[in-house]
Amino acid sequence: MEPFCHHIFVCTQEKPEGVPCCPANGAWGILGALDRELRSQGLDDDVQVSTCGCLGLCDDGPIMIVYPEGVWYRKVKVDDVTEIVCSHLRGGRVVGRLEWNDAPAMKAASSEHRDRYRAMVRTKEEAGTLPDDLNQLVRAYMPSRVLLTALELDIFSATTYGASAASVARKIHSDPRATELLLNALVSLKLLEKKSDLFFDTPSSARFFASGSRDNARSGLMHTAHLWDRWSNLTECVRSGGPAEIPSQQNGWRKDFIAAMDRNAKERAGAVVKAVGTGAISRMLDLGGGSGAYSIAFAKAVPGLTSEIVDLPDVVPLAQEYVRNADLAERISVRAGDMLHDRLGANYDLILISAICHMFSAEENQELLRRAHSALTQGGQVVVQDFILEPNKTTPSFAALFSLNMLVGTRAGRSYSEPEYDAWLRDAGFAGVRRVKLPGPAGLMIANK
Repeated sequence: MEPFCHHIFVCTQEKPEGVPCCPANGAWGILGALDRELRSQGLDDDVQVSTCGCLGLCDDGPIMIVYPEGVWYRKVKVDDVTEIVCSHLRGGRVVGRLEWNDAPAMKAASSEHRDRYRAMVRTKEEAGTLPDDLNQLVRAYMPSRVLLTALELDIFSATTYGASAASVARKIHSDPRATELLLNALVSLKLLEKKSDLFFDTPSSARFFASGSRDNARSGLMHTAHLWDRWSNLTECVRSGGPAEIPSQQNGWRKDFIAAMDRNAKERAGAVVKAVGTGAISRMLDLGGGSGAYSIAFAKAVPGLTSEIVDLPDVVPLAQEYVRNADLAERISVRAGDMLHDRLGANYDLILISAICHMFSAEENQELLRRAHSALTQGGQVVVQDFILEPNKTTPSFAALFSLNMLVGTRAGRSYSEPEYDAWLRDAGFAGVRRVKLPGPAGLMIANK
């Protein structure tokens, strides 16, 4: 059975640097060109495009196979995609100059590739060489640090229209030689393009990292850069059980942090509103609401809803600015408070505790949920959004790693598991406790008073 008129496979098997492979020759660009061409010609629903592993013909990649005909194309370029779509998929005429139909030669090439690969694996095994995946994991900090440094120096704003290394160094007040090394590394990571001696942003880096772009995420990503120093002390934190003292924050840290949380919240707010529902909600309490993204989303979804955001004193003016920009200052108020000690209020229909519990100890979370129970109206809902671990506390991976983020940055925080949240909520007097899984690393625990 073939549900599509055509099914295309493109090899995207990555190989170690220097080893021939389809991605190194432009396979991902071909996939993007296929997507654009199929949409422009109205063939989206007739042609399925899939990636696949190694087809054994790496020296002749990128390799593309078109079914049901079983036509193999080799050394495909982005400029060939339109011809393949028009001639083969729409017109039924194979593009002969790209077709590889010499079955004996193809089989011989594939067999030779297989034998070389097996010999390489055997040699590395006998030599006790560190496997590629482990070696890449050990060195994974390198490209991350390169990008974080580029963000801290605002490199991408300096290269928006093209600039030499010397020119960039003058703009960012850095050493010319060191700047050139950094720019070349960014080119190797495909975050910049180099033409002669000039460096230019790529479409992605221009969109997300350069000043003036609507989607510039640099401010929020600076929060990740600020975490670098904390994580560099992980070894000592594991020895001691936590940071000797809570790390001091750099200038602008709080603003960058709230910007990062706002970006994350906006991506998820619609899904959270849908999962919680909008019925019978008129008063909301948003604990640690940060930028107010969730309060804003609920206010837009529920006519007449009012919300109170409670956060730290230095967050209040930042939250108020986000709320004003959303034109919701009359329905969303912001007040400074300590959610573990100050009075929360009463008769709320919904209390949202988003990205908060991972900062506290188990005992503090139990107390927080008891206080939330007292502040709700009968039948009201409490919604906890956080990185929720499975019972074994090793998955999902992001939540397990985030526990270490809390180890290096808080006195007692960590990610918690679904059974822990379930027990805390029931002990606080809640009923109907349930978990709602959402796309992405965080999920919801919802319960009613």
